[in-house]
Amino acid sequence: MALAVPLYLQVASWMHLGVLIVLVVIEVVAFINCLTQRADAFPVVGSLTKPAWLAILGGAVLFSILCGRVLPILAFAGVTAAAIYLLDVRPALRDATDGSGSW
Repeated sequence: MALAVPLYLQVASWMHLGVLIVLVVIEVVAFINCLTQRADAFPVVGSLTKPAWLAILGGAVLFSILCGRVLPILAFAGVTAAAIYLLDVRPALRDATDGSGSW
């Protein structure tokens, strides 16, 4: 009985895994969205190029999957990059490709 893991450590471990899964899903959604965008629209909106965003988002997914349990700060850094893409670059790309932008 002395070798049993306390319940709060098991709950914390499962919660950590759940948060990591949510972070990886957000990063994968950002990566897939970046894949579907036109490459010529990225410089128009004043952003990094499409290959640069694909490298950033792909690296975020890779680091989160491989190192997320050991170094969770990498997963949080990756979801930060995905959030910047989803909340800043993606709306600008949508405006540029739809023709509804201000320019």
